[in-house]
Formats: sequence, structure tokens, C-alpha cells
Amino acid sequence: MRHLLFLFFIVVGLEVVKAQESKPVIQFTGVVMEQDSLTVIPGVHIYVPLGGRGTTTNPYGFFSMPVVEGDSIIFTAIGFKRTHFVLPRHDPSTSLKVLVTLAEDITFLDEVEIFPFPTEAMFKHAVVTMQLPYNRENANLQAWLNATYMKEGYDFYAASPATNQRYIQDRQILEFQNKFGPQQNNLLNPWAWASFINSLKGK
Repeated sequence: MRHLLFLFFIVVGLEVVKAQESKPVIQFTGVVMEQDSLTVIPGVHIYVPLGGRGTTTNPYGFFSMPVVEGDSIIFTAIGFKRTHFVLPRHDPSTSLKVLVTLAEDITFLDEVEIFPFPTEAMFKHAVVTMQLPYNRENANLQAWLNATYMKEGYDFYAASPATNQRYIQDRQILEFQNKFGPQQNNLLNPWAWASFINSLKGK
């Protein structure tokens, strides 16, 4: 039985080879593009499974290879759906030029959440101990704005010329107001009332 099957496949193979040899060879050329017909696809694999022949498109999406009538040609490329093309009956005196378009093969994967910490406790510890950007600069700024530090700085450092001038001007304005301004109302002065009551008591 095995011998019969072996002979059968040999006969079928010889018939296929004979049929291929009897058909005219055609130069199959073309350009492979995306569905928008604006973008070429380089590196597309083009092959004939039965004949064991194939080629790839160049950087401009162009290809050229010998085929025979009836060949089933397959176009494959990463990111695109596989396309089949059966070579029709053709005048052997000319080559066949085609424009092949490939559809995108888009696969949507399920969402995956990636956590760099194996436990929740490690995640909380990392968040608490995390050093924020410009952390050192912010710490220095807070130290400079400390009330105790600012008071010590004001007590230690001498006033600038502009500050001294402003202080003298303020004192002059205050003296001018006290000298030429309205008199103070002693009716609202508690020290004046205390002095008046003590004078009435004879103290």
C-alpha cells in the first residue's frame, strides 16, 4: 500500500511539473501599497507555495518575479493581513503589472496593569520615602524663611543706607505732626484721668 501511495505522488508531481513547464512564463511586476494608495510597503514577502519561488519588495514597494498562469501568489507583511492573488490567463508576450493593496492587521490587547512593587507595604514605604524634584532647594528656602533665623539676621546685620534714610524721614514726619498737628485729647487718655483723680485726692 505504501509503495502504491509513493508511486501515486510521484506521478502527480511529474504531471504538475509537466503542466508548469507547458505554461508560458510571465514576468509579474507591481507595487505594494497600503489601502490609502499613498504609502508604499517595503519588505513585503511575495512567494508561490507550489513553485517554491518568491521575492520581496524594495524600499519603494516594487517587486518583479517570474510566474506562470494559474499560480497562487501570497503577499505577507508584518502588521498587514495576508493577501492571495491568482495569476489569470495572460498574453505571454507581455508582462503583468499590478497594484496590490494590503489591509492593516490591528490587534487590540487586553489592558495590563504593571506594579513595580510586589506588596502594598513596599509601595507605601516607597511613596513616603520618595525624594521629590527640587526637594533640597525647597528645604533651603524653608530654612531661609524661618522666623528665628530671619530675626537673628535682622539683629546681626546693619541696616542699609536706604533703610536708614527711610527711618529718618519717618521720624521727621512724626515729629512734624506732633509739633504742628492737632493737640492730643486727654479725655481719652487713661493716664491723664489717673493723674487728675490723684490730684483731687491730694496725692
